[in-house]
Amino acid sequence: MTDRSRVGTSIERALHVLGNGGLVGLPTETVYGLAADAANEEAVRRIFRAKGRPADHPLIVHVAHAEQLADWAAFVPPAAAVLADTCWPGPLTLLVPRAAHVLDVVTGGRATVGVRVPAHPLASELLQRFGGGLAAPSANRFGKVSPTTAQHVLDDLGDLVDYVLDGGACPVGVESTIVDCTVQPAQILRPGAIAAEQIELLLHGGLAAASGPSRAAGMMASHYAPAARVVLVDSRVEADRVAAGTPGSWVLDRTDDLVDYARTLYAELRDADTRGVAVVVAVMPAAAGIGHAIRDRLTKAAG
Repeated sequence: MTDRSRVGTSIERALHVLGNGGLVGLPTETVYGLAADAANEEAVRRIFRAKGRPADHPLIVHVAHAEQLADWAAFVPPAAAVLADTCWPGPLTLLVPRAAHVLDVVTGGRATVGVRVPAHPLASELLQRFGGGLAAPSANRFGKVSPTTAQHVLDDLGDLVDYVLDGGACPVGVESTIVDCTVQPAQILRPGAIAAEQIELLLHGGLAAASGPSRAAGMMASHYAPAARVVLVDSRVEADRVAAGTPGSWVLDRTDDLVDYARTLYAELRDADTRGVAVVVAVMPAAAGIGHAIRDRLTKAAG
């Protein structure tokens, strides 16, 4: 049994840990992050060691206010300014040219940095009182299913995390949308709860599909993966047919409520592993709205 004495709602304790170069499980509206002071190189390196994350994978910097984007960017592109003003706080990460002081360890050596303002009351209070930025990828082992509760963080990282700020279950359930604002037109690098359709409207059509090499979190072909094999189908009828012929299988289908599908997706995949399910037969939602994000996560879980 993992020690739950390191879990609670104390902002003071979380600030103490961060100020001493420690790691904090950070609740956000999307998933739980593994947070460290983004200005403390050794603390950030601890994130990579705890997750088993490759050093060239960039991290997202979380800040309290949209105005702080200028503190982390060499300059703020027009698209980033529009999206920050309209979508923050919220599940959106903006990729911008990095300021000179941003650590290479945070950006994976790239010339860009991802920044977002989370919309979770505990995260917001912690960031306001901390003052600076917190580097925070998802608080799980690299490539595995992301955590949406404090217990998930403990299950994955155990004693490698110094304190977990318990904000309950994450209400969105999938990682933030990432928009690269350093190119014209802007590109969505990872779909999330703020859908491409919404971003395209805000940018008056100035949006393109992602192209080029991986340059942000979650762009690998295989990611968010449970121990069970994941098989993707397009309908419940097909799912039932596949499951009937596959021993140890279980059907995952929340296509009647896509907000709930996203919110519970990672918990369902984790529960399938706990129950010893061999094959998850997952029904893909329509490619619209948050359905884009669910399809992306399921496709990578199956990868």
